[in-house]
Amino acid sequence: MKLKNEELVTCALCGRTGGHEPTLDGVLRRCPDCGFVWTAGPAVPPDELYDEAYYLTDGYQDYFASAGQRRFEAGRRLRWLSSVVGPSVLVEAGCAGGYFLEAARGAGFTVTGVEVSRVAAGFAVERLGVPVRQGYFERVAPSLRADVVCAFHVLEHVDDPRVFLRAAREVLTPGGWLALEVPNIASAAANRLGHQWPAVAPEYHRWHFTPDTLTRMLLETGFQVVSHDTVFSRFYWRPLARLRRARDLLVADLAACRSPRMSHHHLGDLLRVFARRDDGTGPR
Repeated sequence: MKLKNEELVTCALCGRTGGHEPTLDGVLRRCPDCGFVWTAGPAVPPDELYDEAYYLTDGYQDYFASAGQRRFEAGRRLRWLSSVVGPSVLVEAGCAGGYFLEAARGAGFTVTGVEVSRVAAGFAVERLGVPVRQGYFERVAPSLRADVVCAFHVLEHVDDPRVFLRAAREVLTPGGWLALEVPNIASAAANRLGHQWPAVAPEYHRWHFTPDTLTRMLLETGFQVVSHDTVFSRFYWRPLARLRRARDLLVADLAACRSPRMSHHHLGDLLRVFARRDDGTGPR
């Protein structure tokens, strides 16, 4: 499998070489055998992408000045995590500025973060006072041990998702929990907007998952998938922002799923998965 600075020629899920189908106006490639989707063209190493500009203008609209929104998102994710696991030892891979770690620590978890971006890791340590190790999670993982590994909007960015998931499995204690969230390329919004769907983000998002392809990759890297669902992007908007933007997306979401709910089995913008380390199998 070729990744860094070369066109990917082998499917990262099923291993098919060549014959992949252009999709979304050629921006993405789709494997005809397993349906896995990835970004066309050469990859750029993550540590070259996630600089200060990414957090101020390119990937976010000033991440560091939107603490209220970031803490709202962290609270939503913490409630989701707390539905299956209580306070324990937690590692967050790709923790960005550390807001989820801050929330989890406040709920009684013992937390450690790993973040490739120097500017984000520095913010987490210096401004929020949470413990974060700067570097690639896959390289730091051998020195970590935890009951829970979380990765929110990380798996779509990494060099190799299988390597990342194997590393997460090795961090976990027997039966430990993995909590993932990624954009859902099978969502109603992706189907409606095509290459204009914001989560396509070809410069930053290398891999694109559906419930089926993510489940298969987890099973093949030594996990049992316990549950998955999807939420619409408005799930993470604060109430006032949700009200202001109701006409933008609520109508489209209603048309897609026939319900005003912010979650759906498979049509929401964001795919959430709970998995556990499977100690009856090893990663492939």
